[in-house]
Amino acid sequence: MCWRVGFAWTRSCVVDLGQNQSVSTGLLGSDERLSFHGLIVARPLRDPGGIMLALGSDSWWRKTLYLTGGALLAAAAYLLHELLAIRKQEELDSKDAIILHQFSRPRTGIPSLSPFCLKTETYLRMVDLPYQNYFDGKLSPLGKMPWLEYNQEKVCGSDFIIDFLEEKLGVSLNKSLTPQEMAVSRAVTKMVEEHFYWTIAYCQWVDNLEETQKMLSVSGPMSDLLRWILSHVTGGIVKREMYGHGIGRFSEDEVYALMEKDMRTLATLLGDKKYLMGARLTTVDATVFGHLAPAMWMLPGTRPEQLIKGELINLAMYCERIRRRFWPEWFVDLEDFRYKGTSEDSDSRSGLPDLGLYSCTDPSSSHCDTPAHTTRTHTPRAPQSPVSDPTGHSLYDSDMDTECSEMDLLKC
Repeated sequence: MCWRVGFAWTRSCVVDLGQNQSVSTGLLGSDERLSFHGLIVARPLRDPGGIMLALGSDSWWRKTLYLTGGALLAAAAYLLHELLAIRKQEELDSKDAIILHQFSRPRTGIPSLSPFCLKTETYLRMVDLPYQNYFDGKLSPLGKMPWLEYNQEKVCGSDFIIDFLEEKLGVSLNKSLTPQEMAVSRAVTKMVEEHFYWTIAYCQWVDNLEETQKMLSVSGPMSDLLRWILSHVTGGIVKREMYGHGIGRFSEDEVYALMEKDMRTLATLLGDKKYLMGARLTTVDATVFGHLAPAMWMLPGTRPEQLIKGELINLAMYCERIRRRFWPEWFVDLEDFRYKGTSEDSDSRSGLPDLGLYSCTDPSSSHCDTPAHTTRTHTPRAPQSPVSDPTGHSLYDSDMDTECSEMDLLKC
């Protein structure tokens, strides 16, 4: 049995691997022939164009080419089939599924640094709709975030997402509102999204950029550098857009003055109610919660934190009430609810009450969970305070008494 394999790597040289093969040296016109047995032989070619003749006339290279090409085509076809199968399975899995595209989770455990992403995801939890998060950083066709996919339909903009879900799935948090209350809700939403948002963005991405930079979730060998670049690029975008909006043309003190007016307006509107429009959740609560969350948990030591955990304590309790009900996995240290003033040597505790340690749906009922370190005694009802409503009910009362009824109404 004889076999031979040959290949060329330059125009003037050929390698021939053969058994019992003799070749001419081709040196200086000599006819001397050398025999090789199963060895690799490299010899220069006098005629670069005669490689095919040097390789022989049995067309082995064509067979090799055909076999190799066929194998590559078969492998490509197999891979294509597998990719199509995976894509088809993903489409089947995503049928009737709500896919929410948003920015990745921050490093600190906060759901999102974006008020609009937090608003949209909180709304989905309020109406009890299952959804899938895609933290792929892919912007919508309009270049916005968040955006939603549902059965091949793409919707961007938090307001349009909510309208889309109400139309397609029949869910709504505003069924109990009168036309006048709907108008108030709309006005508050626009004040928060078109005015208050920019003041918080200034505090977050301009005045407090270093703290915000630490929260960005960036991985990789150059994560610190990428985090610095991303934060400063975002800060530059925010300043440019604020200037175009008009609010960025004011001084720092003037921006904070506008922010304080908006926060005081929200605190006055909320008053001693459980939610902004009364005892039941409405869509505006998702909006306000998403925009107050940065002041509550993402801007330590800043003016908005001082306000929400100091004078405007009802806003802090409002945010905590929603967080506990719809974000149970969002762990918050109780120390975060006390604003630490400039006096470090003071032993006096803040006037903020202890949060989240107990739940009592009705103080007059016999079923009430109390902290292990306290003893329940029958005492006269305390006078009205910022921690209680006119009836004396704690503003920290659990929402379990209304949760079932609200969910039933949504599904009707």
